[in-house]
Parts: sequence; structure tokens; C-alpha cells
Amino acid sequence: MRAHKSRFLALLAVCGVLALAILVSDQNVPSLPQQPERLPAAVVTLGDSTLSGEGGGNYEAGTNGENGDWCHRSPAAPVHQLQLPAGVSRFNLACSGAKAKLVGLEPSPEHAEGSQTARLAELAGHYRITDVVVQVGANDDPGFTEAVNSCVQAWARRVPGGCSAQLREQWPQKVAAMEPKVVAALQDVRAVMDRAGYTPSSYSLVVQSYASPVSPEVAPQLQNLSGCPFQTGDLQWIRDSGVPELSAGLRRAADAVGARFLDLSRAGIGHEACTTPPPGQPPQPGQAERGPEWFTRLTVDWESLQYDDRAPHAMQESFHANPLGHEQLGRCLNDFIGGDAPQAACLPDASGRLRAVPESAQVAAP
Repeated sequence: MRAHKSRFLALLAVCGVLALAILVSDQNVPSLPQQPERLPAAVVTLGDSTLSGEGGGNYEAGTNGENGDWCHRSPAAPVHQLQLPAGVSRFNLACSGAKAKLVGLEPSPEHAEGSQTARLAELAGHYRITDVVVQVGANDDPGFTEAVNSCVQAWARRVPGGCSAQLREQWPQKVAAMEPKVVAALQDVRAVMDRAGYTPSSYSLVVQSYASPVSPEVAPQLQNLSGCPFQTGDLQWIRDSGVPELSAGLRRAADAVGARFLDLSRAGIGHEACTTPPPGQPPQPGQAERGPEWFTRLTVDWESLQYDDRAPHAMQESFHANPLGHEQLGRCLNDFIGGDAPQAACLPDASGRLRAVPESAQVAAP
């Protein structure tokens, strides 16, 4: 009799636990993953110049040098090109020149805006974040802008072998040193989303790589200070080695945190800066007809040169996507977000427009 009573009490206890579990699962308890479901949806971009919209112009007030903020967020940025359902908000937290620590939670008191992930945490409490897109790393150890500048200097000084002779040896180590910093920033993104009640499967974390803004197919008439002052061998290395190796490093970082990966390394082929001759000048013999350029040439804001605080940023737009380029990159990102492929590459379709081609279909891609 006593044994039956013990089993009965144990059964009641189990039923009580089950009832409590059912009751709790039916409620929107703030600490549980169900809580974000009641919030309005949003997509957020984090990172550096490619996602901020550098080169797109018409920069948001407060991001064009005011109080030292040079984030250069443009309405042309890829997040604003996304075809989102009605009622879905979009937030661009990316900042031109950002390094991985600025995306992550590491304090950056020297920066005008501070941690992007900390701002993501605020948004995650007021919106149901469906997608977080991150593009960062080029400004860390690789120092892509500095590398491009060294190539311009090599052109001006007529350095034998150009900048690529030295960069070719250093680049793999620079990319390897970058990877753990990007991984740490992505882990911070995961951490703030976890704390906001999200599970990894309740939102999409996307990592993008970079497109090459220049090409060895440069128009000879523009291979100078009027457009693209680079040695041909350096242009070849940037497009065919430097950018793909950087992309491979970012893919490894994405894999380390279980993020989706969008490869932009071939996105600009045929549309790089200076690949079309100046107006009224036909292509030179052997120079193929090219499509419209998606990247800015060497660009100088002459007015800014008059001011000490603005002069260092007078060429900031150089060799970034222009509004047409941001439109194309945004179209590819839109494709990728709308699909479920874990990895894809931005490649042109039959009409020349960028699409996100899943890895499994890239053999047949144009």
C-alpha cells in the first residue's frame, strides 16, 4: 500500500512539472526565445564601408565628419536595396573604416559611435531581428586601404615589381592574423542575441566578403591620376590573389561561428573602376567592351582639402562601390537572405545582374 502511494505521489509530481512546462511554453517570458516573436521584424547590417554605403553619396547627417564621425552611411547602402516585406524595418550600423573590435563588444572610446554590437543589443530588445549581416576584417591586419595606397605609391615611384612583390609574401599572414578578430566579433553578435532571447536558428547571421574594385583590364587612358594609378601587375594581384585570399579567410571565420557566407570576391569582374574609356574615346586595340563601372575611381573632395579636420578624409570615397555598385551588391544580398543556402557567391546572371548563386550551382554559373 505504501509503495502504491509513493508511485502515485511521484506521478503527481511528474504531471505537475509537465503542466508547468506547458504553461510556461505558452507564455512570452522575456528570458525565453519565444519573446522576440511578438516584436516587429527588422534586418540589421554591421561592419565597414561596403555596408555603410561609402561611395554612395548623400550621407546621413551626423556621419559625414560631424563631431569626428566619418561612418558615411548612405541611402544607397545595400540594406536599403533589400526588397523586404511591408512593416520590416532596416538598420544600418556599419561604419566606414571600422575594424572588428568596433563591430564587437570591445570598448572603443576613441570612436565617435562605439560598439556596433552594443547597439544591436538595444535593437534586439525592441525588434524581432530576422537577419544580421556582417562585413568586416579588411581594415584589420590586412589593411586593405593601406595596401591600395602602397600600390598607388609604387606606381608614382615606378617601383620595380610594384606593391605586390612585398604584399604577396605578407598577405597570407595578415589574413591569418585577422581571422580570430573577426571570429571574436561574430561571437559577440551571437552572445548579445542569445541574451536577448534568440536561439541561433531563430535568425540568420550572414558574413560577406569583399569585391575587387580594380582590375588589370583597366582602360590605358585611365591608368594614371585621372582614374586608376596602378601598375598592371599590382592590379592583377589585387583582383586574382589579394581579394580571393581575404575572402577565404572570412569564410573560415564564418564557419567558426556557424554563420552563412556570401562570397563577393568575383562580384565586380567586368565592372571595376576605370574599365571603360573616357567619354568619346573608343576602346584601344585589344581592349574589350566593358559594362558600366560599379566602383569609384580615384576621387578627391577638393573642398574638404581646405579644412584641417576634413582634409585627411578627402579621398575616402576612392575605390568603393558607387550607387550602381551598391544596387547590384544589394540585389545579391537580397537573393541570399531570401534563400536558405549556407554559402553562395555573387555572380552575374544572363542579363549581367548580380545574383546569389549557391555553392552547389556555381559550376554551371555564367
